[in-house]
Amino acid sequence: MDKQLAVAFGCTLVLGWGLTWSVRALARRFNLIAVPRPDRWHTKPTALLGGVAIYAAFIIGYLLFAPPLPQVSAILLGGTWLFVLGVIDDLVGLKPYTKLSVQVVVAAVAVYLGLRLPWLWWTGSEALDAFITIFWLVAITNAVNLIDNMDGLAGGLTVIACAVLVASFLLGGQTAEAYLPALLAGAVLGFLFFNFHPASIFMGDCGSMFLGFVLGGTAVLSHYGRTRNVISVLLTPVLVALIPILDTTLVTITRRLSGRPISQGGRDHASHRLVALGMSERRAVLTLYALGAVSGLLVVLLRLLRSEVALWLIPAFAIAILLIGFYLGQIRIYEEGAQPTDQTVITKLVGFAHKRRVLEILLDVALVTLAYYGAYLLRWEGTIPDQQWAIFVRTLPLVIGVHILFFSVFGIYGGLWHFTGVGDLIQIAKSVAVGSSVNAMVILALYQFRGPSRAVLILTGLVLLLLVSASRLSFRLLPRLLGVESSKLNGGKPVLIYGAGNSGDLLIREILNNDEYDYAPVGFIEDDARKIGHFIHGLRIFDSREVPKLVQKYDVREVLVSSSKIPEARLDELRRMGLSPKRLRIQIE
Repeated sequence: MDKQLAVAFGCTLVLGWGLTWSVRALARRFNLIAVPRPDRWHTKPTALLGGVAIYAAFIIGYLLFAPPLPQVSAILLGGTWLFVLGVIDDLVGLKPYTKLSVQVVVAAVAVYLGLRLPWLWWTGSEALDAFITIFWLVAITNAVNLIDNMDGLAGGLTVIACAVLVASFLLGGQTAEAYLPALLAGAVLGFLFFNFHPASIFMGDCGSMFLGFVLGGTAVLSHYGRTRNVISVLLTPVLVALIPILDTTLVTITRRLSGRPISQGGRDHASHRLVALGMSERRAVLTLYALGAVSGLLVVLLRLLRSEVALWLIPAFAIAILLIGFYLGQIRIYEEGAQPTDQTVITKLVGFAHKRRVLEILLDVALVTLAYYGAYLLRWEGTIPDQQWAIFVRTLPLVIGVHILFFSVFGIYGGLWHFTGVGDLIQIAKSVAVGSSVNAMVILALYQFRGPSRAVLILTGLVLLLLVSASRLSFRLLPRLLGVESSKLNGGKPVLIYGAGNSGDLLIREILNNDEYDYAPVGFIEDDARKIGHFIHGLRIFDSREVPKLVQKYDVREVLVSSSKIPEARLDELRRMGLSPKRLRIQIE
């Protein structure tokens, strides 16, 4: 069966490639072209209706290879309706509310035909499950439609999501269901040969709405099978479509707060924000691919892990994604005058948090809970005994209250995350140490030193220190993890920085954090032999005697002098080499 699945995937891929090539030729011949617009990303006329090739390849592959399944007919019928709707929209244009109305009707029909999410099976409320499923199908349809904003993005994320669903279905013993995502992945991958940057054809709404509905519907087919926990089944749909969901949420909130219609096009998606940080278009797309792959890997892990471990992994991953969303939300991406001053989502939220720090406290409540629960998992190797679980439930409010109290006492809620440093980490360590000590004394006394694990109390402090420190450092670590700092150094005028001390560190930070500077530092130069050969922010420290070689190699014309200790005679030597030295000055008036 697995061999047949591979053959079905391969044949559909070839079919998708051939049909895309043909549709592109026809679109160019009949002038079915997407013309560049100010609110769209592409800058050259590009063929449309690539979704026709995706739809045709998938349907042919399904008819040739897929075994019959009762719920698939609802997915295919709904996907076909939305494909036709998308073709009409691509050719003549439709109002957003018209498309939304049809999407709701299509989703309702699919639910009537038996397509249901299993989220509320324990309540016995089929009506509520039906309502949630309709909302899910409409939401994912629009999420994939919205994320189709950069070459190869929607298609690539769909392929990754399909690969995850194939693995999840096979692990759950659902071999027949695995054909649906495998065939969809093949059709889209064939299209991606022409759609990855630089794209020569777009899928259009007929492709994105079809993909969104089929992907959302296929994720609903996941059932318990041979999985070790029901959490994996319940969360598989969300994790599979996590990046489109993240992008849609980000766009929805930022547009609402800036007074712009959600349905209006714009360059304010997650991919555009990554490019605004300094990434190339290709790299931004690959970065989102990587996030989608991590989310997909979590789906597979949940199929294999115990429910107790899944209950820790899911919130931890959700917090990480939330922090990434906040980081991307702070980036200004609108053209001059297109966005009201101080109306970005991060500005509003930070202003609110500055007064009450509610958001940070809520985050820390979640982190304390994760740390305490994680300590039990570590101590009891993933299976918490009933007696210990009772202790955890009873003492959790106490642990949360004590740690939040000492976070406040030690001033943890007074800093700005962008500028978190060693001093802040020391304060966090002190507050965690004192809070953990108080918790240990109170809990052990409460149980008369019988029952609670001493190892759990120690591990809680260590895990909490790691989680809180990571959260505060996230806005400084994310640029490095995403490679944004190095990307910012790739454009602009090549310069050398003279002086690799504290002032040099201050200067390079200012260049990295301020887009107004059109500089691309190639490295530091230094007279102190002890510093030569080391690195600051990924930039090498060279011997100042190597300046002529560096000038020739990197075409340097300016030197930024960070230290006031460098004598004027040394700067005169640089001027005789044809360089223009500029001193860093900090002026207080």
